[in-house]
Amino acid sequence: MEDTEIIIRLTPDEALVLSDWLEQVQMTDLSRLVDDAAVWAPLHRMAGTLDKSLPGMFAADYAERLEAARRRLRQAPDGDTDDHEGSDA
Repeated sequence: MEDTEIIIRLTPDEALVLSDWLEQVQMTDLSRLVDDAAVWAPLHRMAGTLDKSLPGMFAADYAERLEAARRRLRQAPDGDTDDHEGSDA
């Protein structure tokens, strides 16, 4: 196996929504949702990376930011969020 990292690029909206979802998943019984413990390490790593990358995680208006990001992503045609690259998440 090659010793290279995989880089995934997300818009701020995608990162915010994914981070919130991962947090919810981690707060549940992860073994009920993910039947292979090998998947847990990358899930935790992604969640931690997102948490460190999102400065608004603990902002007073976090819920509003999250809902706005969800709305923008739902409206994006065919999952194309390139035009949201500079959005304030």
